[in-house]
Amino acid sequence: MAALPNIIRQVSGPKPRSFQVINQIPSLRKVRRRAMLAGESVGFVPTMGALHQGHLALIRQAVQENNHVYVSIYVNPTQFGVNEDLASYPQTLSADLQQLRHLTAEYRRDNSVGQITAVFTPTTRDMYPGLKPTSEVDGPGSFVTITPLSSILEGASRPVFFRGVATVCMKLFNVVQPDRVYFGQKDVQQTYVIRRMVDDFHLNTRVRIVPTVREKDDLAMSSRNVYLGNRRRKVATVLIRALRAVRTEFLNGVTKREELLSAAHRIVDEELGRQTALPPQWRSLFEVDYFSLADPKHLTELDEVNLAHGAVLSGAIKMLPVEESQESEDLGTGDGKRPVRLVDNLRLELPSFMRNSNSQEASGPLL
Repeated sequence: MAALPNIIRQVSGPKPRSFQVINQIPSLRKVRRRAMLAGESVGFVPTMGALHQGHLALIRQAVQENNHVYVSIYVNPTQFGVNEDLASYPQTLSADLQQLRHLTAEYRRDNSVGQITAVFTPTTRDMYPGLKPTSEVDGPGSFVTITPLSSILEGASRPVFFRGVATVCMKLFNVVQPDRVYFGQKDVQQTYVIRRMVDDFHLNTRVRIVPTVREKDDLAMSSRNVYLGNRRRKVATVLIRALRAVRTEFLNGVTKREELLSAAHRIVDEELGRQTALPPQWRSLFEVDYFSLADPKHLTELDEVNLAHGAVLSGAIKMLPVEESQESEDLGTGDGKRPVRLVDNLRLELPSFMRNSNSQEASGPLL
């Protein structure tokens, strides 16, 4: 991530010991107005709670670049489909606030960085003051739709997901009026949707993307990982293994789509074959939703990677419910009874010295 200039206004006096927890929109706007009148910058990290180190990485970046950081914790119903997991989505507000208090304490004595000032925990009634929010594709309501980005890849499998994400982010951005907003690279398509929305609607904020944070086993951090349990978690790493196999092929000179993605399919087919051969009480089955090889500017699918531009490689799998459990087995939250959708991505790009050597073969900036 490119460094920003010194953008934290020095503020005299000690920092507050903690942040405010605010659940009313007018109250948050009063806090924001005070920061604006003082000429102090505000960074915003929207979350649905169940905070993990990936969320904390976003907040840490925001603290480095703003006087104030606002964090929202709100499980947005409109990004869940009719048959999706809204009711069972983890809601851990007390634990989330405790994590944020610990993080606040880390920075309290460092006046060279900002601070977490407010945690915004609105109600659905406040966020959707008109019609009751709907998850129906053709349901009534006021929505923000970003096409065609919202209808491909994740959007093809979850048709209301990005409509809900764009809508709630537009609402939150209007309430908070942040100088900068922070999102994780793990949800790569979401970052494209948000950037497009900010550009198309002339929103006065800067979108900052923070690299994916991974678990020790290389699984991308996600609030849904708690549902996996030990057995499914071990197999779930097949997704990042498949993506890395593609990257290896690319670095070895392969640029054609079919040849690159065949490396990913080879990894998942081998793993699925191993799992299928096991008895039900030992195996973890999964389904591949997609692998995508896309242009890094528009996220459109590529037949061949331009060496000067690179590509966005992404994929999604669904870990199926555990068929048979073993005695005292750790099956995760929900006892392994629910499917778990996982997404991940990598950027395909040549090392700088190799890009320079290929500069005469392809033109255009590396995005």
